[in-house]
Amino acid sequence: MDFSDITLFKMMKAKMTYHAERQDVLSRNVANIDTPGYKPEDLKDLDFHRLAMIEANRLRVRATNPHHITDTGQENKNFRSEKMRKTYETTPVKNSVVLEEQMMNVAENQMEYQKVTNLYAKVTGLFKTAIGN
Repeated sequence: MDFSDITLFKMMKAKMTYHAERQDVLSRNVANIDTPGYKPEDLKDLDFHRLAMIEANRLRVRATNPHHITDTGQENKNFRSEKMRKTYETTPVKNSVVLEEQMMNVAENQMEYQKVTNLYAKVTGLFKTAIGN
């Protein structure tokens, strides 16, 4: 069975790719901590809720009987994007990389990546159990 055709696995792969790319950007920030005039960068958050809604909208529920539950078509508006906080320090050489802040971002990124890999392993295990190894 090819898991790459399943939407959930596509989204997990996209999230893992995002976190791998973000790790690269954050490591460049740490590497340039003493570079004069360097400004730290970060990737824009990938909106996985929007991606999930796009996939969900591809398959609409259709009522074939008046007693069926109908799809309201309403999205959850509780999610919104947040602006990233600017750094709070600038060095005399106009470098605004704060090591502590970057290391917190690296740790957060690592935890998010690990969360997705754990989810991937759990879902794969469920599929194997359902198929019967």
